[in-house]
Amino acid sequence: MNPQASSGKFSIDKLVRVLPGLAFLFLVVFASAPAARAANAFIRVNQMGYETGVPGRAYLMSKVAETGAVYRVVDSSGNVKSSTALGATTGTWGEFTVYALDFKVHEAGNYALEVRGPANATSLQFKVDTAQKLFKSGVANALYFYQNERDGVHFIPTPLRSAAGHLNDAHLNVYASPQFDADDLIIGALEPSGLPVDASGGWWDAGDYIKFVQTHSYTVALMLIGVRDFPKQMGAGAGSSNFSSEAKFGVDWLNKMWNDGSQTLYYQVGIGTGFESNENLLSDHDLWRLPQEDDAFGGADTDLQYIRSRPVFVAGAAGAKISPNLAGRLAASFAGCYQVLHKSNPGYADKCLLAAEHIFDLADTAPAGDLLTVAPFDFYGEGEWRDDLELGATELYLAIASADCPLPPGLQHTNANFYLKAASHWAHEYINGPCDACDTLNLYDVSGLAHFELYRAIDCAGANTALEVTPKQLLADMRKELKNAKTTGAADPFGYGFPWASYDSATHGAGLAVMAHEFAFLTGNNSYEKLANQWSGNILGANAWGSSFIAGDGDVFPNCMQHQVANIVGTLDGTEPVLRGALVEGPNSFAATGTLDGMRACPADGVNEFKKFNGNGAVYRDRVQSYSTVEPAIDLTAASFLMFSWPIAGGPAVFAPLVNADAVALAADDSADTAGKQWPPKRSPRSRK
Repeated sequence: MNPQASSGKFSIDKLVRVLPGLAFLFLVVFASAPAARAANAFIRVNQMGYETGVPGRAYLMSKVAETGAVYRVVDSSGNVKSSTALGATTGTWGEFTVYALDFKVHEAGNYALEVRGPANATSLQFKVDTAQKLFKSGVANALYFYQNERDGVHFIPTPLRSAAGHLNDAHLNVYASPQFDADDLIIGALEPSGLPVDASGGWWDAGDYIKFVQTHSYTVALMLIGVRDFPKQMGAGAGSSNFSSEAKFGVDWLNKMWNDGSQTLYYQVGIGTGFESNENLLSDHDLWRLPQEDDAFGGADTDLQYIRSRPVFVAGAAGAKISPNLAGRLAASFAGCYQVLHKSNPGYADKCLLAAEHIFDLADTAPAGDLLTVAPFDFYGEGEWRDDLELGATELYLAIASADCPLPPGLQHTNANFYLKAASHWAHEYINGPCDACDTLNLYDVSGLAHFELYRAIDCAGANTALEVTPKQLLADMRKELKNAKTTGAADPFGYGFPWASYDSATHGAGLAVMAHEFAFLTGNNSYEKLANQWSGNILGANAWGSSFIAGDGDVFPNCMQHQVANIVGTLDGTEPVLRGALVEGPNSFAATGTLDGMRACPADGVNEFKKFNGNGAVYRDRVQSYSTVEPAIDLTAASFLMFSWPIAGGPAVFAPLVNADAVALAADDSADTAGKQWPPKRSPRSRK
């Protein structure tokens, strides 16, 4: 997003703070150590905690050689539960040498790690308990984030939200896709195209107030899969973590952006860049304000016309081909809608299934030039699309195959195998395509989820259909992506499977954890469960900066996110109200700068508490200006609710896996296979100018 007009929030580094009421004996010992000595070493833990009886990993960072050091697990009464000699270093990070601290605790409770050696250190307190007790709050917090991102009349009052925003979106003018110059400025005037539409509702994309089908469709697809697969964590049995209404809220907006009667797709509401010929015309990224201010912002000032009455961009003429990335994810979202709602809301579900089929049939399977993502393309420069069609076709198969009631009239393809064959074809095209295993589960590549879904679909169908891929080939491709992450992690002192100095670094950790859980579920390979725990732990505090990159999940997290509501209404010190559940960009190669009128300075003193922990080309800064490190977004957060649901549930509640001999052999072979490559992908995702 525009560095002068994205959103934000700041997180002060309390990496060795003493928590209120914490009376551990080891803290007394630690507090008596000389300040200079204490500052030489830091311990990084998963701040959400560790499962009882499951191997856990934390990290020691030290500026001095820790020859002869030991690390101990200490309970809340000061009792030493275990003591272990410090092992070999895992590598260096900036000025620090890093060591792995591996441990296992068999009793639930509150604990900490302490290192005794040339430089002493004590960790933050962490919990040891069941996955349910550790991670349930993470799912609930993610739901809270989306509820606070709601636009339109159906906003949910919270301590951060007191009024509806963008009621004018119920009647907006439609324009053709604009052209942009090299600086992403709109060339000429917007060209009207068609009658006004109702584009109200939906979630804002990030810390700004623009709404994109690009990110929205990805989020809805994952959310509906979560509701379907994890009913006790995200569905009807989840209590305060029930995403059912939120998922339908997301589908409602997609149903407005797709006019099934005229076969017309609208893909964006609002603009985030200016005009080449008129620098006075302002866009969403030029202002810092609350959403409820926009409907009357500036009165009749023509320079603010696109703030009060936001443009809607149409993807093409009625019945035109649809960019395959959008077609695939939209089909997956609408097919997921049918899967989840066909019993409780059959009329609505039927509408979703028809829309899914119509959109999939219109997919442009020979795209030329840039895919249609958003305007401008540079905001979300997606290049891969075969994975999206694989996911869309798979969800259509599952929708039709699982139907236990009459399918809606007018459905052209009523034989589920039509979509199973299509899914298999696009999986084959992806596996043999130009960017196979270039990435892992995130907005830009959904193969890590699509392969898992297709594997289960083939299992459901049995061996009666000739397909272009086999379950073994799908697993092999999933393994290839995971092995790339393992190779990357082997070169990182913290074992992280994605480069820290890249865009979207944090959400990749959540996506990798989900993929590792999937692979373990299908193969029975427990080594991938260990990796899932490690990668999720990396983004929850077991990293160089000692910060969780999800607000409210842990003790140290972003306080200064580049998010307008959180910055204007929220507190800036980690106390409520906080935009809980928001997953931010995370470390990057740079920390962006740029301010706007109305932006609350955060941190107030301007001190960068995390600077001393930057290293190996990676930078993390918790400052409201830095969209590149602390802006949250709906797509960034989307993998997190699955990441938390997997260990709680142990696996999906439907579509039991087929753990066959091929799968077991593939998983066993993986432990000895050293093939793989380092990342990141060739593209630079989420480029924001």
